[in-house]
Amino acid sequence: MPNTIFCVPGLVCNLHYTDRTKNRGYETHIIDFNYVRFHQTTKINYKLMKIIKFKTVSLFWIMGLLCISLNINSQERKLTRQELKEVRKAQLEANYRAIDSLLNAKSFVLVADYLQNRYGDRIIVTPTLNFIKLNTNNGILQTGSNWSMGSNNVGGVTAEGSIGKYELFRDPKRLNFTLQFSLLTNLGFYDVQMIVSADASARATITGMGRGKLTWEGRLETIENSRVFKGQNSI
Repeated sequence: MPNTIFCVPGLVCNLHYTDRTKNRGYETHIIDFNYVRFHQTTKINYKLMKIIKFKTVSLFWIMGLLCISLNINSQERKLTRQELKEVRKAQLEANYRAIDSLLNAKSFVLVADYLQNRYGDRIIVTPTLNFIKLNTNNGILQTGSNWSMGSNNVGGVTAEGSIGKYELFRDPKRLNFTLQFSLLTNLGFYDVQMIVSADASARATITGMGRGKLTWEGRLETIENSRVFKGQNSI
């Protein structure tokens, strides 16, 4: 007997089919497609709920890992800042010891980036031509310019002579030095006062017989590393 489908649009759709039993009789089976659809829908919804639950749990798990990662990164940044601070401190302490050796040996060059007069007027200068140099018992004070000849042929003045009184004061707490020395040169007698920091920044003010004074402001260098150019001694 052929299978038949009876459908009522929007309500019921049943499948009638005939199965032959062992007793050679016929038995009619009815499948309610509404039930099948409901059962299939229930299975689909159950699977969908499992997927949503899994994805939700995964999302919270990922967010948890992200929070942990951000916290670890934050701690690493703090450690990095602390380490950088310690490295900076160690460098300054090492510089302080190295500068102490230079000043104590009277062997260094103050290379100026600026000159300042007693009125506070400050100008940018050429570092290779403007410097204070000490080498054991000898000292040089020089100013210069690229735009004129001057009395030293490099646009300024050069005074060279012997070092007299020399006093060095250390401040380990602030990591700086105060240096005072005198210089007897071809142009006269000068007193020099220098302040040097552990980062090698330096400032030196010279005074002479008159009321005037001049300040060199720049950095401290070793004689070997400096590239200063000395002009002829002024007359």
